[in-house]
Amino acid sequence: NIPLGPTEFRLLHFFMSNAERVHSRTQLLDKVWGDRVFVEDRTVDVHIRRLRNALMASNHQDLIQTVRGSGYRFSAQSSEQAG
Repeated sequence: NIPLGPTEFRLLHFFMSNAERVHSRTQLLDKVWGDRVFVEDRTVDVHIRRLRNALMASNHQDLIQTVRGSGYRFSAQSSEQAG
């Protein structure tokens, strides 16, 4: 059981439904928050950090990976295996 807020839950659901694909902050804002919501791009970073912390607390670290210059990806592979 992983305690998540509603936004982190939607974010995790989106990532799991689109595993191994890289998503930019803008794409995540559109798909998770909706295109009619006006929030800063860095809002994504805050929720990614909260999601990572929740996953780490239950021994599921490295599932959300940062792809430098591109965005974020959900991967069941560890970052070392992903390359």
